[in-house]
Formats: sequence, C-alpha cells, structure tokens
Amino acid sequence: MATVTTSKKSCAVNPLKMSQPVGAALAFLGLDKCMPLMHGSQGCTAFGLVLFVRHFRETIPLQTTAMNEVTTILGGMDNLEQAIMNIYNRAGPDIIGICSTGLTETKGDDVDGFLKLIRQKHPELKDTALVYVSTPDYQGAFQDGWSKAVTALVKSLCEPAPRTVWQVNVLPGSHLTVADIEEVREIIESFGLYPIIAPDLSGSLDGHIPENFLPTTLGGAKVAQIKQMGGSAVTIALGEQMRPAAEALESRTGVPYRLFDRLTGLQANDDFLAFLSALSATPVASKYRRQRSQLVDAMLDGHFFFGGKKVALGAEPDLLWQTGMWLAEMGCEIAAAVTTTHSPLLEKLPCAEVVIGDLEDFEARASGCDLMITHSHGRQAAQRLGIPFVKMGLPLFDCLGAAHRLSVGYRGTRDLVFEVGNLFIANLPEHHVDSWPLPHKGDSDPLRATPSP
Repeated sequence: MATVTTSKKSCAVNPLKMSQPVGAALAFLGLDKCMPLMHGSQGCTAFGLVLFVRHFRETIPLQTTAMNEVTTILGGMDNLEQAIMNIYNRAGPDIIGICSTGLTETKGDDVDGFLKLIRQKHPELKDTALVYVSTPDYQGAFQDGWSKAVTALVKSLCEPAPRTVWQVNVLPGSHLTVADIEEVREIIESFGLYPIIAPDLSGSLDGHIPENFLPTTLGGAKVAQIKQMGGSAVTIALGEQMRPAAEALESRTGVPYRLFDRLTGLQANDDFLAFLSALSATPVASKYRRQRSQLVDAMLDGHFFFGGKKVALGAEPDLLWQTGMWLAEMGCEIAAAVTTTHSPLLEKLPCAEVVIGDLEDFEARASGCDLMITHSHGRQAAQRLGIPFVKMGLPLFDCLGAAHRLSVGYRGTRDLVFEVGNLFIANLPEHHVDSWPLPHKGDSDPLRATPSP
C-alpha cells in the first residue's frame, strides 16, 4: 500500500501533467466527423493543437471561440454562437465537442444555457450534436478531461434500446494507444462479438492516408453508433478513469458494465479473455492460447534481468497503475512513482509513496534507479542522471510510431517484456552478460539432448 502525497510547491517545474481541456479534446478526436471546439483564448487551443500534431504527426481539426479581454468580461455567448455556426457552415460536422477552459470557467459562462439559446435561434442545427463538457484547466489533469468528455457523450447521446446479445460497448481510457485499441477490437471480435468503441482513436488517428480531405475528423466512433450503445449486452470499461462514464451509461440505459483496470500482464489478460469467453459462450481461440504461451516463455526468459531492478515511473494514474503492476509482477521494485491527479488506484500500488507532482519531483526521486519511464519531457532528467529511459504516455514527440506502440493483450505484454528486458541487458556490465546462466524451462536441462526423467 502506497502513501499518496501532493507536492506543495508554489509552481510546477517541468510539468508532468497536461490539462483537462486537452484530454477532452483528444476524446472528441476519437469520434467520426467531429470538430472539437475549445471555449477560450486562441493560445489555449494552439497549445493543444501543437501537442497533438507533434505526437500523432497528423493533421488535427481543433477550433477555438477566440475569447479576448472584452468578450471574457462581457460573456462568451456571441463568440460561441459565431464559432458553432462557422463550423457548421464550413465543415458540416455530425458533432461539435465543446470544452471549457480556465478562462471561461473563471468568468462563469453558462455554456449549457448558451447552447439552448443557440439551438432556438438556429433550427438548422437540429441534426448536429452539440456536446459540452466542463473542463477547467486549473483542476484535474489529462485523464480527468478525457473521462468527463466520454461521460458527457454518454449522457447526451445514449438512450435505452432493445438488447442485442452479441453487441458490447467498449469505453477505452486515455492511456490506451491506437494500437492498443485495435488489439482490443481484434480480441473481442474473435469471440463473435460486435464492439462499439467510443472514443475510437484507432479509426481517426491511426496514421492512414485519406482518399478525400475533410475538415473534420475522419474515422472513429460515429454518432449513430454511440446512440446504439443503450442496446448492448454489456459495457467494458478499460481503466479506472472510465468508471464514471460506465456508471452513467448503466444509469441511463440499464446496460451493466465490467471494469478492467489494466490489460497489461498475464493475469489481467487471462481475466479479460475468460470474461469474453463466458459472455459469448465461445472458447478462447487457439491464436490467443499460443500468444499466452509465448508471453509465459518471454516472462521466463526475461525474469533474470527484471528481478530486483529499481524503476522510476511518471505517468497519468491509469498508465502508472498498468505499467507499475506489470513491473511488480516481473520482479521490479517501484522506487519512485509520480503522477498528475488523484485516483483510487494510487494507494494500491506496490510502492512506498506516490507523489502528485511534476518532473522535478520525479527526477529527485529517480536518482539511483535502473530505469526511468515517462513521456518525452523526461528525457533531460534521464540524461542528467545517466539512467536508461523508456518513453511512454503522451506526448512522445521525439520518436516515430508513438500511436502504434502496443502494450496490451498477451502480444503487447510480450513485446513490452522484450523492450524493457533488452534495455536492462544493454546496461549490464559486459562480464555479467557473458557469464549469465542459461534459463531452465520446466524440468528439462537445456544442455541435455533429452529431458531429465
């Protein structure tokens, strides 16, 4: 059990966290024909836009209400109306996702009231979904904004519907990459089930070349699909951050939910596939039985190099939990854990302390560790301390293929074992590598031609 402490510094030094509006905007980017709209100044939107472009290396549709000093004082009704109508006329989206910022939250704009007046004034918007989420950037962090946006989607669009036994909802957390979501979809479909994934970054930000240009998002969860979620047999929530959205969906439609706090690790994936097998009354495909066997073998091969290693982790709570629990299962010690916002999982981590702080706190606690794991802004700390560094999370702007990094499922966990294990091996003294003993698998001697009796 960990003690959760909050840094009391007057300011953040090299911040680890990103703001709620950025998290909410990314959730809206996982919807098809959507235009995320930040209700605030141009600078707020420009920051998020640059961050997403550097991470995904794709064109990012993101608009702003462009509030200035005068409109902030007088209220943002006119700016919001003008922005919505410009987007409607020029882009023709199916949905506009509106995120507040610290500027308009401090002023106290009644955005829900604004939207009612705008709809009354512009009946042509009747077929365009307008979803608003309150995301002040002086509270919470990235995954809080994502969670609030998905909850707002559910509350705005989902209604009860006749149940379809082979249809399931999937609410992925912000810690999952494009490749992770694709893997989850493939696993669910292998049981003959039809998943409705929302948000679905694997459709909109998977790096494909579109046949035609659209000013909105291209791919992702469709509004019509989200409206059908009330007729699913069950909701699968991936990450503790998705509990509020799953509870809201259950409250509105009666669809029960099952939450999986992680899908990295042997036991976590055993539980996931066992649940899908029971739900579909279908045995686990031989493909995944083989992948499980490969993961167990990889864990056996790698445990020599993981055992006793000290690791420093800096990430959003759900990513911290997913990665930290996997490392603990591999025999590592979590010597430093720094995160961005509160979560009920933090105190369950197998470490002495979890700090809600910044990368300065992270660097101070990482001294003497064998490995550092955080996003790209931690690279300078790793260089100063001379510690091997694994990039994980968002943003990853100094490497290619960040969105296609796979770390869930048997296959993703296996590849993570190899990646981190090879880094440990590369930093062993040379004589240790040359003299390392061969692993014994089962009861057989690897040096014998035949197994021992």
